[in-house]
Amino acid sequence: MNIVKFEDLPISEEIKRAVIEMGFEEPSPIQAQSIPVILSGKDVIGQAQTGTGKTAAFSIPILEMVNQDDKSLQAVVLCPTRELAIQVSAEIRKIGKYMHGIKTLPVYGGQPIDRQIKSLKSGVQVIIGTPGRVIDHINRKTIKMDNVKMVILDEADEMLDMGFREDIEMILSKTPEERQTTFFSATMAKGILDLTRKYQNNPEHIKVVRQELTVPNIKQYYIETRSANKLEVLCRLVDVYNPKLSVVFTNTKRGADELVGDLQARGYFADALHGDLKQTQRDIVMDKFRSGTIDILVATDVAARGIDVDDVEAVFNYDLPQDEEYYVHRIGRTGRAGRNGMSFSFVFGKDMRKMRDIERYTKTKLNKHEIPSVADVEEKKVGAFFDEVKTVIEAGHLTKQLQWLESFCETSEADYGVVDIAAALLKLALGNEDKQEIIDEPSRENRNRRDGRDGRDSRDSRDRGPRGSDSTAEGMVRLFINVGRNQRVQAKDVLGAIAGEAGISGKLIGTIDIYDKYTFVEVPKQNAKEVLENMKDIKIKGNKINIEKANRRKK
Repeated sequence: MNIVKFEDLPISEEIKRAVIEMGFEEPSPIQAQSIPVILSGKDVIGQAQTGTGKTAAFSIPILEMVNQDDKSLQAVVLCPTRELAIQVSAEIRKIGKYMHGIKTLPVYGGQPIDRQIKSLKSGVQVIIGTPGRVIDHINRKTIKMDNVKMVILDEADEMLDMGFREDIEMILSKTPEERQTTFFSATMAKGILDLTRKYQNNPEHIKVVRQELTVPNIKQYYIETRSANKLEVLCRLVDVYNPKLSVVFTNTKRGADELVGDLQARGYFADALHGDLKQTQRDIVMDKFRSGTIDILVATDVAARGIDVDDVEAVFNYDLPQDEEYYVHRIGRTGRAGRNGMSFSFVFGKDMRKMRDIERYTKTKLNKHEIPSVADVEEKKVGAFFDEVKTVIEAGHLTKQLQWLESFCETSEADYGVVDIAAALLKLALGNEDKQEIIDEPSRENRNRRDGRDGRDSRDSRDRGPRGSDSTAEGMVRLFINVGRNQRVQAKDVLGAIAGEAGISGKLIGTIDIYDKYTFVEVPKQNAKEVLENMKDIKIKGNKINIEKANRRKK
């Protein structure tokens, strides 16, 4: 049977209605192949990467199988991480939106177990959990596996890599032998095959071939730029394309934190997700990202595994991944549920060879993208601004504003024209940043000339543009603070202190240059006195600071 629409699947009208509302137009290959087989009651091995729609591939059969009148536990989904368990639980609830009487519950470490026990006692038919916490509940007898009809192992290879094999086997041993068992895994490693032989009954192997892993509606680009210019290039791309949500990948936790500081110093709403964060911190960051409170998530590969947010419109490989397979996982964060997406990979020098390896692995050619110019960014900002202006004009109700404008023209001593006033308002609304073009030619002559004149560590410069090292932006005052890298100070700490104590918007704060023992920061001239007064006797990162005007750059 050739399944091209959800209408072709043997599923209830309630589920069809929910998936249409979720924006799914047609089942993905793994969904089209897996759902009918799982619904038939067979054991399944689904081999598919993240981003191929496998969550719905097992969630729909679970909801179809559950007896709504039976309040006992009937299905168990095991996930390697808390984040994935939460996401899978949310997906099942969305798909089962119109199916009444089915209760699901995520169970994972890091959440008070008493709260989970209370929910379990009220009757739960589907649990989605991490192996350790599920075993904890089994031992407490708060989870009883006697009536379990279906067990799903999501990201089975990842669970084995994390050392959960014994836990998985213990859980499976507590379930009835006649249960249906489904494994979903990106790879078919030996450990997976061992579990299959031991715990599955003549399973059907369903595999999404590699060519389908890179979704065709993701436009993939690479940009040649050296490390010193990556931040500026990233900001220009975000400004030009204005994606609703973006994920930026770095290879290290430190790199993620530094980049977040840089972005926040420029006024972007960004936060980091990596392995050093506690679970509660991760949950807070992900909630902010899903709600749009932050629109740029800077993540490492390990922490980002399992992120499933439909509105991600762009992925940036700030650092090229070490492993080609990670590239597939990364770009799979965008272009979901039939939407369009973009990916940008920053490369320079030896990275080009690694990029060619990625192209061979994915059987996809990355197209070269030029660095957006300052004019491109300005044109985009001005265009967006005038689109808003048109909307306001067409909406009407401008009587009061017209009266203000007429009064200003009549009472002003100077004879201002309406066009002059409009230009001044435009400058106030959009600013007048003095940016220079990025010099990034790959020729040896330009490389040598640039490298010879720039001895400063660019990672410690939080700059709005590549201005000369001794210049201060027009209308700004440069201040000196007696703390720096040695005190573990980052740009976001300085930005937060000034914004918090002086009440200045972060967008108004200019360059932040952090050195080993001190920091320079630019603030608007009209706010300088206020900053100096309000920043007396405060602490940054636990260090009492001294702040004063910098008459000249200190060496």
